[in-house]
Amino acid sequence: MSDKGHAYGNEYKTVLQSGNVKFVRGNFADGTAPFETETKGRVYVSVNSRNQLKTIAYYDAEGKRSKSIDLGHPHKKMQPHAHHGYVHNENDGKKGASNLTTEEKKMVERVKKLWHNYLNS
Repeated sequence: MSDKGHAYGNEYKTVLQSGNVKFVRGNFADGTAPFETETKGRVYVSVNSRNQLKTIAYYDAEGKRSKSIDLGHPHKKMQPHAHHGYVHNENDGKKGASNLTTEEKKMVERVKKLWHNYLNS
């Protein structure tokens, strides 16, 4: 049960899935990423009600969100950018968000390609 009284599993609707990547839309909050998952290795991509990609979220071995890539807005002129931690930026450095690593850039390109193909199919 969430702190807002929603039963686990009904806060998001799956829009698309490809391997370990699941594109979800929030039923109660637009464009937010899940805080937790029960599926090992899952990567969630949150999509808002206008079909815009908002966040790519990664999870640790306990299923808790550990990192998110924000696609929808800049942070200190970085877009996209990464935040680290369960609650968005708790483990970021002094600069806050960080530029993407090579692996993160590859994931962003993969996600954009999957979404583009889905929208145009």
